[in-house]
Amino acid sequence: MCPKRLGKGSDPGRRKLIAFDAEIWHALHLLSRDSLKSLQELAEEAFADLLKKHRRPVTLKQALKESLRRQAANDPRPKRKT
Repeated sequence: MCPKRLGKGSDPGRRKLIAFDAEIWHALHLLSRDSLKSLQELAEEAFADLLKKHRRPVTLKQALKESLRRQAANDPRPKRKT
């Protein structure tokens, strides 16, 4: 297995064992070789996409930005019918 890539704000103590069935593992291994990325890089990309899809911030900056967007005061007011 490739050594863990340490990026800004990463915690080298956090690890989780994830099991894949043989077909998924083989497909991931081939994708890893074809894209010249480690399995760790593929997993980080996949989890980042998943968090983005579900609008879950990763960094404090993203959380603050998202919290501002959720305030009703920042939304345009609906037009009143008279």
